[in-house]
Amino acid sequence: MSNVLRIAIVDPNDGDREALKATLMGLDTVWLEAECSRYAFFKDVIEQTGPDVAFISMDADPEKAVELVEELARSKPEVALLVASSSTDGALILRSMRAGAKEFLTKPLRPDDLATALQRIGKTKFGSEAGGAGACRVIAVAGCTGGVGSTSLAINLGCELASNPSNSVVVVDLDLALGDADVYLDTIPEYTLTDVAQNISRLDFTLLKRSLTKHSSGVYLLPRPVQLEDAKLVSVDDLQRVISLLRATFTHLIIDTSKAYNELDLYAMDLANDVLMVTQLDLPCLRNVVRLMMSFEQRGTLREKVKIIVNRVGQGGASISVKKAESTLGQEIFWQLPNDFRTMIEVRNNGVPLLEQAPKAALTQSITQLARELTGTCRVPGGSDAGSKSRSWLGLWGKKGEEATAEG
Repeated sequence: MSNVLRIAIVDPNDGDREALKATLMGLDTVWLEAECSRYAFFKDVIEQTGPDVAFISMDADPEKAVELVEELARSKPEVALLVASSSTDGALILRSMRAGAKEFLTKPLRPDDLATALQRIGKTKFGSEAGGAGACRVIAVAGCTGGVGSTSLAINLGCELASNPSNSVVVVDLDLALGDADVYLDTIPEYTLTDVAQNISRLDFTLLKRSLTKHSSGVYLLPRPVQLEDAKLVSVDDLQRVISLLRATFTHLIIDTSKAYNELDLYAMDLANDVLMVTQLDLPCLRNVVRLMMSFEQRGTLREKVKIIVNRVGQGGASISVKKAESTLGQEIFWQLPNDFRTMIEVRNNGVPLLEQAPKAALTQSITQLARELTGTCRVPGGSDAGSKSRSWLGLWGKKGEEATAEG
């Protein structure tokens, strides 16, 4: 699990408590472990859940709140106590800190103040700021049209990352209507994204992993719903809650988006660290990429996170040149995957990842290097940075290339 702070909150004011919960939901470095509406019951809640942080809102009864802080500081010294009040009375602040509070925040609560306070607590607990090196990396894999290989890249990239024992990786199939990520891993999932979304308030880290499908490669999968009509049951708010828990549980989250570019897809892309846009070197694909990029410019920093991945390089025919493609797109191509049709069809039909069935194939090696480049550890032979010029890998495949492809 990444360096995520598990927090329990107490606030007798229902409205304030709901507002606090909404703020916490926006912080990927925090998981809301429990909530309570009575000071008298909060000690029992702490005993049962064992959080890293206890958040105590003092306004309902400052005297009882201070007593609670003092009692928890004595009985649960391992729990960091964070208090908040609309009062700026210096005497109350001093009493709270002397009672054992680590942080005092003033209401109305500002998200950046809360995040900063939690970072300080995380730095003390983990030795580095929560949300730092240990934070989950989110990679959204999107296709400019159907059949360009985005699903196969998402699955095989996930398996590659999971091959590192220090990583914990989950793949979410966000194509709620026609997703087929489970086919690539030859699995029959017991639970789906809809199941998890509808029960997210009941889940903790342990139950979440039991709800996922684990492949022998080590990668976890959260597939699309079984029934077509169930796709309508997942809202953006549901997806936010699911992703929040997944980010708190795994080091890497890969989201295989649909080709509809609906609200769910765009939300996933907005929060991703990297958006891999998979395309081919033909006019319809490149035209779609240009259209998508124009749309992304209207969504904050989304356009800046997009990395162009060209699939099936070297397949011949009337393909557009890489140079011409970059000129058309107005940006460099980040990575090129070689064409290897026979290998990819075989692994897909067998439901086996490339890394397991064809570890020495050029396509497998290229995805391995892409994974390392995305995590900042990739070097190509000779010591040059692979990401700087992914074309250098083409030299390993030869001018004609091998007949492979990432289908899907």
